[in-house]
Amino acid sequence: MPLSVNEKSTMSERKYNRKLAAILSADVKDYSRLMSLDDAQTVTTLKTHREIIGRLCVSYSGRVIDSPGDNILAEFASVVEAVTCALEIQDEINNNNSSLPTDRQMVFRIGINLGDVIEDEDRLYGDGVNIAARLEALATGGGICISGNAYDQIQNKLQVGCEFIGEQVVKNIAKPIPVYRIWKDPESTSCTVPPLEQTNNRKLILASASGVFAVLVAAFFFYHEKIPFLSKPNPDANQYAQRTSIAVLPFQNLSDDPLQAYLSDGITNDIITDLSKFTGLAVPASNTVFRYKGKYPDIKKVGRELNVKYVLEGSVQKSGEHIRVNVQLIDAASGNHIWADRFSHKAKDIFKLQDEIISTTVRKLALKVHQSELALAMKKDTENLKAYDYYLQAYHHFFLRGRENIATARQFFEKAIEIDPDYASAYVGLAKTRTWAVNYGYTEFPNIVLQEALKTAKKADQLDGSNASAHAELGYIYMRFGEYDIAKRELQKAIDLNPNDWISYRHMGAVMLYAGDPDAALKWYKKVREYDPYLSPGVYMNMGIAHYLKGNDDRAIYWLKEATIKWPTFLGCHILLASIYGNANEKEKAAHEKEKVLSLSPFFKIDFYGQAYQIPDHREKIVTGLRKAGLT
Repeated sequence: MPLSVNEKSTMSERKYNRKLAAILSADVKDYSRLMSLDDAQTVTTLKTHREIIGRLCVSYSGRVIDSPGDNILAEFASVVEAVTCALEIQDEINNNNSSLPTDRQMVFRIGINLGDVIEDEDRLYGDGVNIAARLEALATGGGICISGNAYDQIQNKLQVGCEFIGEQVVKNIAKPIPVYRIWKDPESTSCTVPPLEQTNNRKLILASASGVFAVLVAAFFFYHEKIPFLSKPNPDANQYAQRTSIAVLPFQNLSDDPLQAYLSDGITNDIITDLSKFTGLAVPASNTVFRYKGKYPDIKKVGRELNVKYVLEGSVQKSGEHIRVNVQLIDAASGNHIWADRFSHKAKDIFKLQDEIISTTVRKLALKVHQSELALAMKKDTENLKAYDYYLQAYHHFFLRGRENIATARQFFEKAIEIDPDYASAYVGLAKTRTWAVNYGYTEFPNIVLQEALKTAKKADQLDGSNASAHAELGYIYMRFGEYDIAKRELQKAIDLNPNDWISYRHMGAVMLYAGDPDAALKWYKKVREYDPYLSPGVYMNMGIAHYLKGNDDRAIYWLKEATIKWPTFLGCHILLASIYGNANEKEKAAHEKEKVLSLSPFFKIDFYGQAYQIPDHREKIVTGLRKAGLT
């Protein structure tokens, strides 16, 4: 029955209660997939997690106002309480997931917004609610995103890490929303970020991105987007203020064949590697800049995020036997072009093309370059295009990870060496495939394979003593054999040859850690963060070990659990968690981690793993915990 004019008038005059509220919206990542696997079990798990969320909301003075399907909507009077609750929710759900098989684990995405809402009985309406839902969709599984309005309320009040991920255009919201990703950070005393320009009369804040591996090496950067990095930015980094600084963004692949992307990635990485050899330049790590791959970022924002003065960007197009590369050098502060050029060569002259880009860039930056530095940067350890192509394909597979990809990478490195037996960088790559196989249980004979890796890395050094990566790999391998003094010397050589080599810094941190000095290790990892703002699982693991050896189990568990949330198949973190829980006599958790270890590394052996620790007490602490967890 249609409403009368008077009834319509009465409804339009009705006054709703408006208020400012902190809104938390959460939903399950991959809910449809979980339901298709086992709908009954999924519903049971969802009910358990809803109970956790409901209980925690109440404990932080909030209330659940709706829970349709896999979504949960909650209201808080305080943003600080809402954010604290969200962090606790993710922690408790993660602990609850530890008892479930990996493919059955249920993780939530959470969005939090502070906004004006309309209250009608027990329900809330308005953009304040809608924005929270949009933020939830921007979060990763196990992650939390908050709006700029919410961030303003927690700044300097909570012990969290944060990263400004830009102004996001979201569905049905007129203006872009400033968005921050946050996480627990026991190393932080506040969530501070440097101010940016005024936008719409509102000062936006951006977490400074100067920062970190990694388990990774020079070409990890090729496929950075494959791994959901989560590490904190480092607002203390200042090395770029002391030197001319330049970020090389991933060159676009304009070839008709999308499979040629490995070529544009390889050229980008080689340019980064060559520029990093100049002591007068500060160059962000490759896996830092490759987060921009496939995007069209604002150059001014890139300059601020990476704390650099200049940005080099370009494109690569391969057509038949010809390669064309367009390059632009841009002043990051103004966005103005300093220089742009087009380089076109036959494919066989690709190395000449790269040298022209390097020499022109250095000249345009007006660097005072010593001839020895110039010679080192221009030096190529192969002139064979086919060998170089195999080399690029090898790294393509290497950083896709997994047993089969590592085996394929090894084959491509071997093909490159077969074509050019003097190709030092290919020997370095081959050594890496062998150390990787040892690290991740891809071999039944770790000692033999590690000896082969040492032999291969030595061959690279014999062919080219100025190859920084060869010295870095030697340092790592000697560390694995417990030859810490030799390892330190090799890594120092690598750093001297390439002052921007964050991988050498990372390896030096590991050497200090396993040599028995966890405090020195943490200092080296701080140095790593100056060159790469995005922590990798390997650094998380070693920071966990450092705190464990220092007797701070809670902080150790924090770093290790954070890594396993984002990288659930990262073996090393599960090994250490098994040891910690074993020593703490937490039998169920220890047993769970033991099963994780054996599922990821069927040939894992305690004795071989324990060899890495030089200090007997450290080794005994790790090994005893592993034995108590049931590992042998």
